[in-house]
Amino acid sequence: MASKSSSKSSKEPSKIAKAYLLIYNSAQVVGWSYLLYLLITFYLTPHKGVALWDVVKTTVVIFQNAAVLEILHAALRLVSSNVIITTFQVFSRVMVVCGVLLATPTGPASPGLPLALLAWTITEIIRYAYYAFNIVGFVPYLLVWLRYTTFIILYPIGVTGELLCLYAAQAYVSSTNMWSLSMPNLLNFTFSYHYFLLIIMFLYIPLFPQMYLHMFAQRRKVLGGSSSSKKSR
Repeated sequence: MASKSSSKSSKEPSKIAKAYLLIYNSAQVVGWSYLLYLLITFYLTPHKGVALWDVVKTTVVIFQNAAVLEILHAALRLVSSNVIITTFQVFSRVMVVCGVLLATPTGPASPGLPLALLAWTITEIIRYAYYAFNIVGFVPYLLVWLRYTTFIILYPIGVTGELLCLYAAQAYVSSTNMWSLSMPNLLNFTFSYHYFLLIIMFLYIPLFPQMYLHMFAQRRKVLGGSSSSKKSR
């Protein structure tokens, strides 16, 4: 599960762009809040014969895939985020949703699904709320603190959930040869979706520590000193 950053660009966006970004981020807060509600009520109320994924699938697909717009936001300079980094960050989540949870029956059945959803929902509610308040020019300190603190627990939980889902999916892909292409063929090209999933899983090993330590560095930068702790980035 990856962390995303979005701050004001050196060139101030137009009023129309600000209004659009405010609507986008506010809508994401509502969507992820609703998803958290679905997750909580699923475990508090009986659901005979109904799987968690059946309850949350539509909401997850809509609001997670809506994050693809953040690549466009970066490309159009509506926000100052790096396009390449944003693309990789968005891809990691979209890959889990579309390439694992939607594509295989074993991914959603993994115990990693509720872990990933719990981490995703809380993280995204805080993140998008932070962005929305930042657009209007005032971010409550509590929200700043939550943004740069909750990752300490939520990021490892989310990564664990994603890896469990990927592991469950790769076993199914291996047995069915799903989305794979073997030689010989007209394209003279071979592709193993099973190995592709394994590569993604192994990439978590070098990338997770780097991202985690980077987030701690950001936390020290924002919350470390008495003066910086009062700033709203």
